[in-house]
Amino acid sequence: MIRLEHMQKTFSNNRVTTTAVKDVSLEINKGEIFGIIGFSGAGKSTLVRCINLLERPTSGSVYFQDTDLTKLSDKALREYRRHIGMIFQQFNLLAQRTVIDNITFPLEVAGVSKTKARERARELLKIVELSDKENSYPAQLSGGQKQRVAIARALATEPEVLLCDEATSALDPITTKAILALLKEINKTLGVTIIVITHEMKVVEQICDRVAVMNQGVVEEQASVQDFFLNPKSETGKKLVRSTESSQASVPKEPYIRLVFDGQASSEPVLADLILNSGERLNILGANTEDIGGSAYGQMLIERPSEAAMEKIRMYLHKQNINFEEVEVTRGE
Repeated sequence: MIRLEHMQKTFSNNRVTTTAVKDVSLEINKGEIFGIIGFSGAGKSTLVRCINLLERPTSGSVYFQDTDLTKLSDKALREYRRHIGMIFQQFNLLAQRTVIDNITFPLEVAGVSKTKARERARELLKIVELSDKENSYPAQLSGGQKQRVAIARALATEPEVLLCDEATSALDPITTKAILALLKEINKTLGVTIIVITHEMKVVEQICDRVAVMNQGVVEEQASVQDFFLNPKSETGKKLVRSTESSQASVPKEPYIRLVFDGQASSEPVLADLILNSGERLNILGANTEDIGGSAYGQMLIERPSEAAMEKIRMYLHKQNINFEEVEVTRGE
């Protein structure tokens, strides 16, 4: 569906050159929800804007259905862009237009008749559950409603791909969950491929099939979301997964063990066996579970005991095939 080959993007300003995206190669399959995650300044937003050539890559190729978009004329590129919708963090609605007129706008630009454009807009308003708001103005809507309108507008031209650039960052947690559920339903019922740019693990966990981790313009790892949660490979990936721990009551300040459970039912009393095997009391620092791909995945954080006890713990966890990580906490983490 979409393939990036050795894509690079540099910016020059006052003789200073900054490389925002460095030699990125990715393949995104038709019908999947693909997450691109990283901390602020990782190059995520630049990358997604290069996918539809809102930013033209400095070098490399962007393939959409085996067509290299970087080699198209401006006219041909405009035609291809109709197949790629985009939603933004700040909604970007036209304040002087009603909800229905915001949704019909891209259709008007494409030369669709007003009657057909409004028919299409009303179909989309049903999908995003805002049929009663078609004559409202953006200022009269909540943040979640504005994003639903933005989603409907992005779907107006029946795109095959939807790019979401931090689409839920301006929303509260409950509204975020509702918008993500809507995107997942759109992916399922309409078959739209969705690319999600985010810095939040919760977003990736809730809707993505696969994920790529970015840091300083580089893609450091790619994996299924389940594999990424269980065993992140890069340092950035490990920090992102650990960031879910910040929502727990107690954030570890000392070295600890992170046990990860992969959604498979187990009758083994893991904690009790660890205590018996190590011969030490083990202090639980936190625990949580997440629904990832329809299965319950969880983690438990345990205060790291003495090295002698740790050796016994390692042996037991390896024997039981339980994923674990020994985390050294540094100042500022």
